[in-house]
Amino acid sequence: MTPDANQSAFDDLDAFVGLPRIEGLRLAPDGRRLVVGVALPDPEKARYTKALWEVDPAGQRPARRLTRSAQGESAVAFTPDGDLLFVSSRPRQGGDDDQPGPALWSLPASGGDARVVASPAGGVRGVVVSRSGTVVLGSNLMPSARGFAEDEEIRAARRKSGVSVILHEENPIRYWDHDLGPDRTRLLATQITEDAAELRDVTGHVGRALWDYSSWDISPDGGTVVASWAVAESGGSQRQTLVAIDVATGERRTLADDPTVQYGAPRVSPDGSQVAFEVSERSTPQAPGDCWIAVVPLAGGPVRHLTKDWDRWPHLACWTPDGSALLAVAADNGRAPLWRIDVATGEHTRLTPGDGAYSDVQVSPDGRWVYALRSAVDSPPAPVRLAMDGSSGVEPLLGPAEALGVTLPLPGRLEEITTTGEDGTPVRAWIALPDNASADAPAPLVLSIHGGPVMSVNSWSWRANPWVYVAKGYAVLLPDFALSIGYGLDFVKRGWGQWGGAPYTDLMAITDAAQERPDVDSSRAAAIGASFGGYMANWVAGHTTRFSAIVSHASVWMLDTTADVEYEFRREMTPESIDANSPHHFVDAITTPMLLIHGDKDYRVPIGEALRLWWDLAARLKAEDGSGPHKFLYFPDENHWILTPTHSKIWYSTVLAFFDHHVLGEEWRRPELLG
Repeated sequence: MTPDANQSAFDDLDAFVGLPRIEGLRLAPDGRRLVVGVALPDPEKARYTKALWEVDPAGQRPARRLTRSAQGESAVAFTPDGDLLFVSSRPRQGGDDDQPGPALWSLPASGGDARVVASPAGGVRGVVVSRSGTVVLGSNLMPSARGFAEDEEIRAARRKSGVSVILHEENPIRYWDHDLGPDRTRLLATQITEDAAELRDVTGHVGRALWDYSSWDISPDGGTVVASWAVAESGGSQRQTLVAIDVATGERRTLADDPTVQYGAPRVSPDGSQVAFEVSERSTPQAPGDCWIAVVPLAGGPVRHLTKDWDRWPHLACWTPDGSALLAVAADNGRAPLWRIDVATGEHTRLTPGDGAYSDVQVSPDGRWVYALRSAVDSPPAPVRLAMDGSSGVEPLLGPAEALGVTLPLPGRLEEITTTGEDGTPVRAWIALPDNASADAPAPLVLSIHGGPVMSVNSWSWRANPWVYVAKGYAVLLPDFALSIGYGLDFVKRGWGQWGGAPYTDLMAITDAAQERPDVDSSRAAAIGASFGGYMANWVAGHTTRFSAIVSHASVWMLDTTADVEYEFRREMTPESIDANSPHHFVDAITTPMLLIHGDKDYRVPIGEALRLWWDLAARLKAEDGSGPHKFLYFPDENHWILTPTHSKIWYSTVLAFFDHHVLGEEWRRPELLG
């Protein structure tokens, strides 16, 4: 797995897609074991398969692999006794392998083989475990099923008859890459014993309430589950409320419901008295909604807003063991540091210095250590720890990459640049440069436009990795433009409802600043973007000829499109702003060669957008033989993202061939595996 001394993994796409991808960190209740997931390509490179690895929290012992199966495993929780619970579709010994959906498995802390503890036909997700040993999980059951046996009978009858039809009776009907229904999520409870766990339906059929966006947590005594709960609204919309559910009786009571906001990511305090959660103010065409963290008594009472006056958008991670504080991650100036939020005062303190973005945050039971996965634009996710009191910096742990002998030298360097937007606002970006880029050998530029759009470039990306381009000699510009987070609410407002306004002018201003550098070639440039970045790539194509090539992935072409959660998009845009900011009006101005990329299973930006754009470009070709510079890379089996190893290789190789042809003037080379 270690590249040749004269070559990095970014020079060889087979090596790049074969790198281990670390995700999903979990800490045992006694603080002595950390577990992470490691995804690697299967032998055919048709999919990534995740295995579980144990990491020493003290950073002394090498990481060791815990699980091996062709289907893969995902860690979800530990029991109070330290047994590891994971979800997998691996074959069940002596069981019915024809059952659809993954099962919940237990790997004993004392050693031995893993065993199935729950295998509902509708699969397993969102597993939470209380200190008392109660386990609550989400599983999908058919709407008319009155129990598990009847649910399996209905599924078997549909399979036997070849029925995949869904009768929808409420919106939404799709989410990202999959259909919603006909089965719907319910919460199931159990106590794990030596025998097979007996599942009990806690909620019954609740329709849309526990949909894909919902999450839940359990009180320490196992008596109450707190969940974000979807409630229908007029106009095909819905909102997220917060409810508490009695695990024994299923009795449900509302903790928070306000039509002007939504709630998510509930976390019950260590003493079971309070619930912390995220609050998202609902947007309007006039302004984006703000985001903050609040708490409410588990028994019910007034909501107390902790960080409403903080001009950052925190994502709640966990409580400290003594219940005095919360840990959260919030984007800040091109980083995503870890923060401590005092529960009594709402005061926030930054815990992590320097660059980096943190996720999967866990705290040792004594409150001394914080564990997390750290990544940055120039480093992939890896396990780290830091002292809660600040007595240590961020310490790398011996992770799976070290055990596998994987090193990842970058083919260049990372710097920051800043400029001033058209309205005088400071605008910043990362720029990744080849090692040999200099005034004597300036590098051609790739403008990489992030998606979202309400996000920030502050972490590692496998899907849009700048270092693949840097290894081929390109400089890559990674800007945060109007609508990006980490710079305050006013920075988001600058582009709100006006996608073709300040976001576009910010991008052009920061591109000007990059091309003024002596180590960047001002005469050769390309642009690429996906999702919102794809929309902006289309807008750029119709408004400037400064780029030699433009790649538009999963892009919106006509803003009147209908997506999976269209009701959210319509809260931002008016009919007038939709029309004014739709790229299709400027198709006649497009002269730059475009590479379109889209997956047929993309329900966030439906494939029809790419088909309409492709036709609009093709219809304007003037050559007698119908030839033109544009290309369309179509993935029938992928969604909003390109996820499989071989398809990822094809994606990068096609983009690079397109750039090399139009930016560097090289002969067009059709990538291998494309026939």
